[in-house]
Amino acid sequence: MAKKILHIAQAAGGVERYLVTLLNKLKKYPEYDHILVCSNLFDIEKFKGLASEIVVIDSMQNAISAKDIRAILAVRRAVKKYKPDIVYCHSSKAGAIGRAADLFIKNKLIYNPHGWAFNMKNAGKKKLKFYAAVEKLLSPLTDEIVCISEYEKESAIEHRICKTDKLTVINNGINFDEFDGLSPKKRETLSIPQDAFVVGTIGRLSAQKAPDVFVKMASEIKKSISEAFFLMVGDDIAGGEFRGTVSEMISQAGLSESFLITGWVNDPLDYLGIFDEAVLLSRWEGFGLVLPEYMYLGKPIVATKADAIPYVVGNAGLLVDIDDYKQAAEAVIKLYKDKELRNDIAEKGKKRVELFDAQRTADEHLALFNSLVK
Repeated sequence: MAKKILHIAQAAGGVERYLVTLLNKLKKYPEYDHILVCSNLFDIEKFKGLASEIVVIDSMQNAISAKDIRAILAVRRAVKKYKPDIVYCHSSKAGAIGRAADLFIKNKLIYNPHGWAFNMKNAGKKKLKFYAAVEKLLSPLTDEIVCISEYEKESAIEHRICKTDKLTVINNGINFDEFDGLSPKKRETLSIPQDAFVVGTIGRLSAQKAPDVFVKMASEIKKSISEAFFLMVGDDIAGGEFRGTVSEMISQAGLSESFLITGWVNDPLDYLGIFDEAVLLSRWEGFGLVLPEYMYLGKPIVATKADAIPYVVGNAGLLVDIDDYKQAAEAVIKLYKDKELRNDIAEKGKKRVELFDAQRTADEHLALFNSLVK
């Protein structure tokens, strides 16, 4: 009989994509049955055929609130109902809820923070210390912590979150098969001039992804590259605050005719073919899953030196300081002017992306599962 793994996930976006990819690749291992317990932010249609059961818990939310107690109790009921061999918690909030819910229940517990909360750059020192303290407090309830990059492991050791032997590095991975089914968008359907030099980014409109810095960078680039066009694939999932701010910045910079924000889309990779250069200006980043996607499609990269990004990018891009929009603009312009450099970086990316194959991610997870459940 198949062993059961119950996945607990609260944050949508990158975590949802990660789980879809991971479960898709784990389908080849029928010895494990996967159950998903998630928040109402998830698109459960994506998990049909990947998870044998799906439980949606409305009370599982981003902000700390009284509803967390209801969420813990609801998750605990699910754990008791399905009696999993392994509980796998994804992201900080789900990690806290899941570990509290699993207290005194006999199984193995894996936790993947998908980027440590105490590494965020938009929170005060007291809050960051609180996040680190919570991780230390909950670590004894955890059998294994999966770090999505070497940086994440080093950060955990630096903050003394747990004993080193509890930390396992399993690089994030992308599903290469997804690229076979792309439906590339065309410039004319998006009102982008055919001769435009398109600088694009994929990601949420949030403080982490620094869309404000992207707009400032765009303004600098436009001074040197008249045919530059800027494409931002994503939206604000936190009520529209950043979307309004970014739109106002674009208007004030006089870039309205050279800028497109797609809004939330189900097929962000379909837009990548339009990019001439791909940018990621994150202020903090546990991995940056879009980076290997850029590499796979041969896009030269400009990215910040934030957290795990230098490790992921390697020699496949130009790195700039966080929040330095002028340096970012200079890097984009340098690649624009030097076609040989642009092509060289793109080719290096196509080779480096082999490190981030989702099948390898799945295989390493299988080894971890097998080590915990005899």
